[in-house]
Amino acid sequence: MRVSCNVRLEQSQKLIMTPELQQAINLLQLSALELQTYIQNELLSNPALEIEDGDDGEKRTDEAMVSEVLEENPHEWMEYLRDEGSESLSAFRLRQNDTELGFDYFLSKEPTLQEHLLFQLGLCKLTSTERRIGEFLIGNIDQHGYLKGETGELALLIGVEQSEISAVLAIIQKFDPIGVGARNLQECLLLQIQERGDAHPLALEIISKYLTDVAENKCKKVAAELGVEPAEVQAAVDYIRTLEPKPGRQRGDVSDVRYVVPDVAVEKVAGEYIVMVNEHSLPRISVNPYYRALLGKENSEAGTNSFIKNSLDSALWLLRSIEQRRVTLYRVTASIVEMQRSFFDEGIKHLKPLILRQVADDIGVHESTVSRAVSNKFVQTPRGVFPLKFFFCSGVEDFHGTAVSSESIKSFLRELINAENAHRPLSDQKLAELLAKREIIVSRRTVAKYREETGIPSSTRRKRI
Repeated sequence: MRVSCNVRLEQSQKLIMTPELQQAINLLQLSALELQTYIQNELLSNPALEIEDGDDGEKRTDEAMVSEVLEENPHEWMEYLRDEGSESLSAFRLRQNDTELGFDYFLSKEPTLQEHLLFQLGLCKLTSTERRIGEFLIGNIDQHGYLKGETGELALLIGVEQSEISAVLAIIQKFDPIGVGARNLQECLLLQIQERGDAHPLALEIISKYLTDVAENKCKKVAAELGVEPAEVQAAVDYIRTLEPKPGRQRGDVSDVRYVVPDVAVEKVAGEYIVMVNEHSLPRISVNPYYRALLGKENSEAGTNSFIKNSLDSALWLLRSIEQRRVTLYRVTASIVEMQRSFFDEGIKHLKPLILRQVADDIGVHESTVSRAVSNKFVQTPRGVFPLKFFFCSGVEDFHGTAVSSESIKSFLRELINAENAHRPLSDQKLAELLAKREIIVSRRTVAKYREETGIPSSTRRKRI
């Protein structure tokens, strides 16, 4: 056997993911808020990028000019501002010097549940040990208002007797909101009944012994064991449903609120739908002309020129990627609006089944591009704010072979169930028959699936006595 080495020249095609292509793909699947954060990070790392001043720069210049004139002749400007209905001189000076701001100029922040409970704890006459236990217990109350952990375990953690934990916990359970500090749902409801004076005579016993049966709507079984009429049990259950199962959400932290910023807006103008990509939440960036001028200087060092060139290339690729994202998002949304025109005109009952491939073929891109474009994106329409993925759903065919989306069927189910007789609720089979009368053919199991996805309980749990 002979081993030899040789050199051959051959041609081949390979798909290589360049850093620029990876950046464009990553930007496409970012939402408006995520893209804003990404741009801010790029502004910190790339000196060739800058934010265009626009109106903000003019506003700052005007305020500086007004400040200078006020120092020269404050009396004339006070009369002018009063005549024009602008802010007063004192208010302007307060804004210029933060140390002179009054309490009325600060935004209030709603206290969290723990802060609200600690404030009430501070009003109680407690020993130092009891106060330390109270602060420890409040720190173990979750966002729903329930105490996490058993009293025995908590006593070992803090190094006190279990009886001391129970005594301080009894004090906390009297705080506002009513029911806070409970260890389970049963205790939470009992605490609320003890504070309310309009409790139903059977409510206390039902919560103590038959809470699981009530959750399964077994009112007749509970009535038989209590020796009362089923109607009385139903009245007690209706009263129990007025209680708050999660008292902590009455004091939720407003900082946890996450507002949806639509990436695209669809407006109806003169009978036609206009698609507009949201660019107001994004900073307007451009290439810094100073670094562009430095690149052309002959006396610059080689390392400096290389750094500036790389920074400018990165900045230009970022601008191109942002523009490509905007164009792709616009084309995808415009295609969705065209294919779902019946939804925008007549409502959710006329939503059609749609898949990613249909939109991809319509605008001439790959299916994965459409998937990235609609990921984590929201669209504001005349009928509300929806995720872009909302318009992609499966469906079934009716008698005429026309496709009906699953969201449309869910809408019909909600309409039928809302109009049913509460004492004789519609079964899944009956709902399937009523849908068949509307020329929508679905099986009983499909009805049960859509009903569960909508969050509607079964007919046995919806039934009232």
